[in-house]
Amino acid sequence: MSNGQWYLLYVSSGHEERAKRNLRQRVKYMDAGDKIFDVVIPTTKEIEIRSGRRRTMDKKAFPGYIMVRMELDERSWDIVRNTPGVVGFVSSGVKPVPLAEEEANAILQRMEETPSEVKIAFKRGDSVRVTSGPFVDFIGKVEEVNPEKGRATVMLSLFGRETPVDLDFLGVEKI
Repeated sequence: MSNGQWYLLYVSSGHEERAKRNLRQRVKYMDAGDKIFDVVIPTTKEIEIRSGRRRTMDKKAFPGYIMVRMELDERSWDIVRNTPGVVGFVSSGVKPVPLAEEEANAILQRMEETPSEVKIAFKRGDSVRVTSGPFVDFIGKVEEVNPEKGRATVMLSLFGRETPVDLDFLGVEKI
């Protein structure tokens, strides 16, 4: 990363991909690849359990922002600033301020890290359906969630009585 510095851009929230694509196209068509080197949407990886399946998903770390690595001059500033979907540079004054190198590296490194935390699609009090094991298709309420163990205590109606049953996250889905 010897070329350029990282800058943070405000973009239309929810349209980060579009702004990134537009900026890359402008760089290509305006032959500015020698000044604007890279465009990144800062994301983090999360493990999510849905429908009994564990999936790794990319989640935007800073919704409404993208990062661009560039050498700042009048032409490159104008190309980025006038890109559809880009609202402007994050800065304290008129001139854009680059991110500190340590800060940019920390964000980029966090994007590479594997997720350690599981995002659960249900919480205490939610109604859930058991999808595997001896209680398949039973419906109950979540009494307790234990993310460290990957398990949930669900109150199921067995023989007319509410009974707590300890189940794996993968064996339960929210209704």
